[in-house]
Amino acid sequence: MLSQIKTAARRSSDTLLGDFIGAAALSIILIGALYLPGVL
Repeated sequence: MLSQIKTAARRSSDTLLGDFIGAAALSIILIGALYLPGVL
């Protein structure tokens, strides 16, 4: 099982930066949506 995780990590290294940027964008959107009702 550990070898499968290592293999998957090696294969996804090309898209790791894009995945991180996408996760950060979703987090920002979520936080903004939660604070929006308090602002309006």
